[in-house]
Amino acid sequence: MATAAHQVPPTEASATPPAESVVVRFAGDSGDGMQLTGGQFTLSTALAGNDLATFPDFPAEIRAPQGTLFGVSAFQINFGSTEIETAGDEPDVLVAMNPAALKTNVSSLKRGGLIIADEGEFNDRNLAKAKYDANPLEDGSLAPWQLMKLNISQLTLDAVKPFGLGNKEALRCKNMWTLGLALWMFDRDRAPLIDWLKVKFAKAPTLADANIAALNAGHAYGETAELAGPMKQHHVAAAAVEPGLYRTITGAEAISLGLVAGTRLARLPMFFGGYPITPASAILHHLSRLKEFGVTTFQAEDEIAAIASAIGASYAGQLGVTSSSGPGIALKTEAIGLAIMTELPLVIVNSQRGGPSTGLPTKTEQSDLYQAVYGRNGDAPMPVIAARSAADCFDAAIEAVRIATQYMTPVMLLTDGYIANAAEPWKVPDTSAIEPFPVTFLEEAPAGGFLAYARDEKGARPWVKPGTPGLLHRIGGIEKQAGTGNIEYSPANHQLMTDARRDKVAGIKVPDQQVEVGGTSGRLAVVGWGSTYGPILQAVRRAHARGLDVSHIHLRHIWPMPANLGPLLKGFDKVLVPEMNTGQLKTVLRDQFLVDAQPLNKVSGQPFRIAEIEAAIERALA
Repeated sequence: MATAAHQVPPTEASATPPAESVVVRFAGDSGDGMQLTGGQFTLSTALAGNDLATFPDFPAEIRAPQGTLFGVSAFQINFGSTEIETAGDEPDVLVAMNPAALKTNVSSLKRGGLIIADEGEFNDRNLAKAKYDANPLEDGSLAPWQLMKLNISQLTLDAVKPFGLGNKEALRCKNMWTLGLALWMFDRDRAPLIDWLKVKFAKAPTLADANIAALNAGHAYGETAELAGPMKQHHVAAAAVEPGLYRTITGAEAISLGLVAGTRLARLPMFFGGYPITPASAILHHLSRLKEFGVTTFQAEDEIAAIASAIGASYAGQLGVTSSSGPGIALKTEAIGLAIMTELPLVIVNSQRGGPSTGLPTKTEQSDLYQAVYGRNGDAPMPVIAARSAADCFDAAIEAVRIATQYMTPVMLLTDGYIANAAEPWKVPDTSAIEPFPVTFLEEAPAGGFLAYARDEKGARPWVKPGTPGLLHRIGGIEKQAGTGNIEYSPANHQLMTDARRDKVAGIKVPDQQVEVGGTSGRLAVVGWGSTYGPILQAVRRAHARGLDVSHIHLRHIWPMPANLGPLLKGFDKVLVPEMNTGQLKTVLRDQFLVDAQPLNKVSGQPFRIAEIEAAIERALA
């Protein structure tokens, strides 16, 4: 009989009941400060004790022409008094700072939702840039939604007039006016934001005072206007959470902290060699601030130099780490093969984005799974781990360090643009409770003599710091003799060494696969990996609560896969695999376990919505 691995909670996040959760989307020109506005609203929401999840949505252009459709920047947050797993399917509130922001985002707003529009920006010039033939604030086309027109631009100019700013500088404060209104709408405290503005503009106190005045003016507008109609104050109660120290964290921050924690547990210093690329650059930025934890960061001249420097650091006795996105991983591929051939520990973080080639630099995708599992010349197996959320990146990074150091192998850690940039509350763990895995370097020749490629019970070769007396050895990209490490081209030796590298990775001990929701057998298993975790979990919970026979299985270990995964999948009549690609995990599951896994694919650059997976579950069970 099927058994439930986790009990379905009595309540779950929904964008519908305002008392439970609310989804707000801020959208404007890329110069309007929407990411800053969303980030500070997130901070105030976390301080209010709500659970939350965010989705920053950047334009691909560094600075698109102002007011154009492809220059829109947006930030979505789902917050509530119950468990939040996604940034929300449909916003309840859309704040549109110009016509382009309205046009690109209004279709995602739920029917009956609230639009707050800066009517001061809806002039003929901006309407033309957004490809509007008529003003949507006046022509009735927004009838399916509630509309609140405010001249935010003029109200901001009025608020900051006493500070003598030029018109351009004054209008830069309108995101703070908007934030002040949002803080009033959702009963948020302004004090932390005022403190932050004072610190941010400590060297320009006039700008600090102007932004604070705009913030207060937006808040006061909500308080005193006595507005009738749609704009009301909503109080969202704090979420019930277990006691502890919490902070908001992005995936990039969590990976950085997890890598530091992992190297501390391994008793190793860390060397990070990186090259700037969206959306992976934030990891280099965060690690560069953590020098006191034995972290050395190096911004190389290109991707190849970045990984080569990290391999050199691992050869010298530190843990080499590098990161990139799909195009950069492609450039690093030859060097990854070198790390596999030399059997040195190395952690490679791949923050996936839309591809191929340059593709969609700021949009999310999961299309590098084939690249991670198969994408090297020769038979070059490598462990692959996938983080499922921003907070989970911390634990996934520790696991990547553990496998790399204990098995003397490079490891690829997969995240994506959504995880890297999204934020959620994170309970700061007690790292003293995590079992350490200290590295042991070989420091003297064993009885019978030193062999650079002798193997322990895990198949790992010894790690020797160069210059250790009596342990002179040679490693490199040319095939070497089993045991000694001397160059060896013979057919039998190459077969032996290829098998040894394969068997070492195949033999890595990973935990058995668990079921997130539902039973261990039944009619349908929804199998996911990476950032699809939240929408799959919520969709399966909802289906399960309606009595549908469906379970959720989510993979962390992509390669090697858990030993029990094959028998687990064969206990279900159907297997559905939602992925933000054209079906890559689906193919791997079919290959490894001969199960008829069916794909649910989305490659729009946007995360899955819960409703999309719910509908696919219903079709599969029809």
